Amino acid sequence: MGVEAPLLAGVSVAAAALGSRYLLQAWQAFKARPHIRRFYYGGFEPVMTRREAALILGVRERAAMEKIKEAHRRVMIANHPDRGGNNYLAIKINEAKDILMGRTKGSGSVF
Repeated sequence: MGVEAPLLAGVSVAAAALGSRYLLQAWQAFKARPHIRRFYYGGFEPVMTRREAALILGVRERAAMEKIKEAHRRVMIANHPDRGGNNYLAIKINEAKDILMGRTKGSGSVF
């Protein structure tokens, strides 16, 4: 029993160290993976809200103007009618940008 106890303790410590190392590597790989966005499944609401506009453009409701413009450009390029997109979607994308930027129908210029 003299040699077996320290040997067993050493093997246990080595196994715990290797297991901890594996868990740390797995955790770091999990944190580094790209975040997958879920899409909004459902139709459009009768009157567009800020929440729906943010979902369409893929930004937060209180996003900065630059983020809204970048998101609008990205989504519009993918759905532009001249490039095989849909007119209805293009109208909704533009409406979403206007709502998030504070320009709603009827609040603009007299002309």
